[in-house]
Amino acid sequence: MPLNFERNIFINCPFDEDYRGLLMGIAFTIIYFGYEPRLTLENVDSAEARINKILKLVSESKFGIHDISRMVSANKGEYYRINMPFELGIDFGCKKLKGGKWAKKKILILEKEKFGYQKAISDLSGFDIKYHENEVMQVVFAVRDWIIVEELKNGDSGKKVWDSFNEFHAYLHDVVIEKEGHESVDEIQISEIIHHMKDWFKYKSN
Repeated sequence: MPLNFERNIFINCPFDEDYRGLLMGIAFTIIYFGYEPRLTLENVDSAEARINKILKLVSESKFGIHDISRMVSANKGEYYRINMPFELGIDFGCKKLKGGKWAKKKILILEKEKFGYQKAISDLSGFDIKYHENEVMQVVFAVRDWIIVEELKNGDSGKKVWDSFNEFHAYLHDVVIEKEGHESVDEIQISEIIHHMKDWFKYKSN
């Protein structure tokens, strides 16, 4: 993948099925505005340690989106899930300590509900954290607003992005089920769906 620090957005989020819709909304919104979503899922080389993949992506990306909504354990007796806040710390440390172009890094922190993070990471008090309540439309609006405010200054409305996302869903269904013969869109890997998103935007621009 060609490197473009100024356009890369590192996505740090859960990769489970429950989060899949939110991740698709985040990735779509990033591509909609001409940026490149970067995830550890893009490289499946088992010989490379996950932490090295994360460090590489953080170093290559001016932007970082970090969803820390899954820190809470699902069942009694389970440990907190701290991968996401750990990766947020790496990105924040890169911004504050590495200097050079990395000092320009911009970070969006997402949570499910207001102030939920304070039970686990009180150091984040004072940050402008956005909340999505596990709703894909809300995360699309949050990412759109962040990109506009931090970089573009103006652009298509959240509603227009959301309508396009739903239009893409219909296209995706036609491609993967009717043309490619898959039984369900849900069996398609996220990295493959991102390629379909890019193809859809090319199709729409013609």
